[in-house]
Amino acid sequence: MNDRTWPHRSETSHFSTIPFLIKNSTQKHEYSTRKHENSTSNAIRNRQFRSSSSARRSDQYRDFAALPNDVLTKIAANFSLPNLQTASLVCKSWRDGLRPLREAMLFLRWGKRFKHGRGGVKPNLEKALDSFLKGAARGSTLAMVDAGLVYWEMGKKEEGVALYRKAAELGDPAGQCNLGISYLQAEPPNVEEAVKWLYQASVAGYVRGQYQLALCLHRGIGTDQNLPEAAKWYLRAAGGGYVRAMYNVSMCYSLGKGFMQNHKQARKWMKLAADHGHRKAQFEHGLALFTEGQMMKAVVYLELAGRGGETAAVHLKNVILQQLSPPSRERAITLADNWRALSSSR
Repeated sequence: MNDRTWPHRSETSHFSTIPFLIKNSTQKHEYSTRKHENSTSNAIRNRQFRSSSSARRSDQYRDFAALPNDVLTKIAANFSLPNLQTASLVCKSWRDGLRPLREAMLFLRWGKRFKHGRGGVKPNLEKALDSFLKGAARGSTLAMVDAGLVYWEMGKKEEGVALYRKAAELGDPAGQCNLGISYLQAEPPNVEEAVKWLYQASVAGYVRGQYQLALCLHRGIGTDQNLPEAAKWYLRAAGGGYVRAMYNVSMCYSLGKGFMQNHKQARKWMKLAADHGHRKAQFEHGLALFTEGQMMKAVVYLELAGRGGETAAVHLKNVILQQLSPPSRERAITLADNWRALSSSR
C-alpha cells in the first residue's frame, strides 16, 4: 500500500398517480342523492365539476413514462445493474428507454474481466478498453470512468480526462474525483477546478474525493488553508473506510491540528488504520504497545510494518524478540503470519 498520507508539502404500461376513489356507503349515498337533484342545478354542477376535474386530472395524471429517452438516460447514467433492472420493471417505456444502459453493464462486466483476467479470460488491456468504450457509448458513467482509467494507464491522459469530464458532468462521483485529481496533476495544475470537482465528489459521499479534498484544505492547494475543515473531511473519509484518512485523523488528534488534542481518539484511529493494513500506523501502534510493555502485541504489529517496508520497525522488533522466550517469539510470528487486514475502501 502506498502510504503517502500526511502532508509533507412487474411491468405496466403507465406509471401515474392513483385516482381518488369513493370509499364508504355514506359517500355513495350522498353521491346518489345528488344525482336526483333538479336538472338545471345538476347541469350547472356538472359543468363546474368537469371544469375542476379537468384541472385536477392535468395535475394528478402526470405520466412519468413519457419522459424523453435522453432525459431518462441522463438520470440513470450512473446507475448500477441492480438499479437499472429495478427501474426497467416500472413500465414498458422505461424498460425500452433503459435498454442501452443495460447493454452497457454487459460490456462493463467483460471489460473488467479482460482488465483483471477474471472469469477464465486472460488479461488484455486493449480488449478491456474496447468493452469499456462500448459501454460508455451507451451512456454508462461507470464504463466512462473505467475507460478513462485504462487510457490513463496507457499514457493517453487527454483521452482519459475527456471521459472523466463526461462522467463528472453526468454526476458520477468517481468521475468527479478522478477529474479533480487530473487537474491537480496537470502541467500546469488547475487547482481551482480541481477543488471544485473534489468538493462535488465529497458532498456525494465519495470517500476518496473527501480524502483528496482534505489534503487540499490541509496544504492550502486551490483554496485557503483550513485545518478544521480538512480534519472534518478526513474524519468523514475515515468513517467511510478510507485507510489513509484514518491515519491522518489520528495525526490530527495527536498533534491538535484541526481537532482539539485528544490522545485517546488518536490511539483509537491509529489502531484502526493499523488493523486495516496501513504500514506506518502499524509501526506507530507497535511502538506505542512497546512503551506500554505489551511486548507480544508490539512484535506482531512491528513484524507487519516491517513486511510492508518500514525498516525502523524491523530493528525495534529484533530488539524486543531478544527479550522474549522462544515459545513467545514463535507465537508472535505465527500471529503475524495468520493476520488479515480488515476490509477497507482503499
